[in-house]
Amino acid sequence: MAIEKKIHEFDALILGAGAAGLMCAIEAGKRGRRVAVLERANRAGKKILISGGGRCNFTNLHCGPENFYASNPHFAKSALARYQPSNFIALVEKHGIPYHEKTLGQLFCDRSAEDILKILEAECADAGVLIILNAAIREIRRADAFIVGTDGGEFHAPALVVATGGLSIPKLGATPLGYEIARQFGLTICDTRPALVPLLLGTKDRTQYCDLAGVSAEVQVSTDHQSFREKMLITHRGLSGPAILQISTYWREHSSIKIDLAPGRDVTLAIRGAKERNLTAARAALQSILPKRLAARWLDVHAPKSWTNHALETLDRQAHEWRIEPAGTEGYEKAEVTAGGVDTEELSSKTMESRRVPGLFFIGEVVDVTGHLGGFNFQWAWASGAAAGRAL
Repeated sequence: MAIEKKIHEFDALILGAGAAGLMCAIEAGKRGRRVAVLERANRAGKKILISGGGRCNFTNLHCGPENFYASNPHFAKSALARYQPSNFIALVEKHGIPYHEKTLGQLFCDRSAEDILKILEAECADAGVLIILNAAIREIRRADAFIVGTDGGEFHAPALVVATGGLSIPKLGATPLGYEIARQFGLTICDTRPALVPLLLGTKDRTQYCDLAGVSAEVQVSTDHQSFREKMLITHRGLSGPAILQISTYWREHSSIKIDLAPGRDVTLAIRGAKERNLTAARAALQSILPKRLAARWLDVHAPKSWTNHALETLDRQAHEWRIEPAGTEGYEKAEVTAGGVDTEELSSKTMESRRVPGLFFIGEVVDVTGHLGGFNFQWAWASGAAAGRAL
C-alpha cells in the first residue's frame, strides 16, 4: 500500500535560504504571510558565511544602477530605489553588529559573516518564518497552487519564490535548479557564465609572467565598454585581484583586455631626462612606478630596439595599453557570482514576479542582474528579496 505523502500548506514557498531568500521571507513574514523556506543544504546562508573573506561585505554605500551588469540596465532601478544600503545598515545597527568601511564604500562586519546570518535568522524567527533544511526538491508542479515535492512531503502554496542562486562555487551546493524551474514554466534564460572570476593567461603569457605569482600593482583594466582602476594580482595561472575580477564580468572569450600599468603617470619621463638612455635607465624609471620584479620582466619583454623619442613614445603607449587575450577564466569554482540568468524581460521590475506565470517569482543571483565587486551583489539580494517579499 502506498504511503500518503504529508501535505504542508503555506501562503508562500521560497526555494533557497541564501541572502535573497531570507530577506524575502522576512518581508513576507512581517506582512503576516505563512512562509516556508526550503533549503537543500544542512545550513542556511552558506555563501554568506564565506563572503568577504569571512567578514561579509554586506553592502556598499555608493550603490546605484551603474554598479550592475544586465541585458536590461534599467531593470534593477526600481528594487534598488526601494531598498537601499541605508535600509540594511539600519537592520545591522538594530542588532548591534559592529561594522566598518574598508575602501570605496564597502561595508564589512568587524567580527564575522556569522553576524549577518544571525540577523537574518533572528528576523525570520520574529516574522514566524519556517526554515526547513536538507530539503531536496524532487518535483515542482502547478495545479490550483504550486506544489513542491520533497522527501519530507509536499508543500503547497499559491506563491513560489525561486532564490536558488547561480552556478558559482559548486562546492557550496550550487545547482542549475533555478534555471530549470524557469525553463519548466516557459521563461527565457540569458546565457550564463562565470563572473567576478580570475582570468587565465595563454601559454606564452603564462611562461613570461606567471613565475611572478603574488606580485600586485594598481592598474586600470578596460574592455571596449568598461574600465576599472584597482589592484591586479599575478597568479600561478593568470591574473586576479579586484581590477581583474571586475573586468571579467564584461570580458568575452576570444577578445582582449587592455591594462594601463601606470594610470595617470608618464612612464618614460625619467628616461628622457636621464644622462644616458638605455635599459638601465628604463628599468630604474619603471621600477619607480611598478613593483620591481614586474617592471623588470615587463621591460624584458617590451624592450625597445632604440632609445629615440619615437621609440620612447611607443614604449609609453605600450605601458598604458598592454593588450592581453586571456585564454579563459578559472570557472564557476572560483567565480563569486554567475552572470546571465532569468531574462528580466520575463519579470516585473517592481515585484520580481513572472509576467506569464502569476505567483512565480525569481530573485537574487538567479536573475540576469550581476553586481560589481564590493557589496553590490548582496545589495541586489536584499533589494530583490524585499521587492518580492512585499508583493507576496
